[in-house]
Amino acid sequence: MEKQIDTLQQQLKQQEKLASLGLLSAGIAHEIQNPLNFVINFSKMSDKLLKDLTEIIEDNEESLPADDRKEVEDIVADLKENMEKIIGHGERAISIIQGILLVSRGKENEFIPSDIAHIVKEYVWLSYHAMRANYKNFNITIHEEYQEGLPKMMVVPQDISRAVLNLMNNACYTVWKKSQEAGESYTPAISVKVTAADGQLTVSIADNGEGMTEEVKQRLYENFFTTKPAGQGTGLGMSMVKDIVENKHNGTLTFESQEGQGTTFYITIPIHKA
Repeated sequence: MEKQIDTLQQQLKQQEKLASLGLLSAGIAHEIQNPLNFVINFSKMSDKLLKDLTEIIEDNEESLPADDRKEVEDIVADLKENMEKIIGHGERAISIIQGILLVSRGKENEFIPSDIAHIVKEYVWLSYHAMRANYKNFNITIHEEYQEGLPKMMVVPQDISRAVLNLMNNACYTVWKKSQEAGESYTPAISVKVTAADGQLTVSIADNGEGMTEEVKQRLYENFFTTKPAGQGTGLGMSMVKDIVENKHNGTLTFESQEGQGTTFYITIPIHKA
């Protein structure tokens, strides 16, 4: 009994740390977004000036020696390519930050038109990079398949983000854990799919990790049940995912798992178009 109480206290402390980290992340994301906006805006202004400069050079190319003209053209081409990269990576960073802010500060239970494939992709890679930052030598193969032409759906985007992030975190953890014991012959991999058929959208996240025992399958959605070491899991994640999918979005959360082979989770929700 004392051991159970101690475990519960550790899990609650971990949950409190995660809540504090969420607030901190939102604050950092907000502060980073402002200078990033300046980077993007000035990059676009510089790109415009570069185009003006190119026009001036073209109008006066006859007055430039051939060697100088070629060198100027090469420099302008390099600068233009650099500007495009700065703008592209800056906008990518802004997209990630907006996703973090959405999860941290989104209105509770507000259904808004959302691109599910975009949400899934963002949080699959956020999970991957978080694992890379926290686990030494973590590396996996990620296979992605997103059906084209999916409509925007009415969902609570911050909740869908949390669900995807939780499932992906679990998938990353199990393939990492298996890789610690399996050796070089094992290639950790996760497959992510977003498809739609018969008025239903399905998100599947499949890993080739450790799989589940029968006990884990039975207790998967119990509050405070976790297979991770103390301090690394709260045991609240899967019950939260189930609530998000089934109670908030009238969908279904199912899984297939074979011990030692891997696990696949399926989120299926009805398509309510924006």
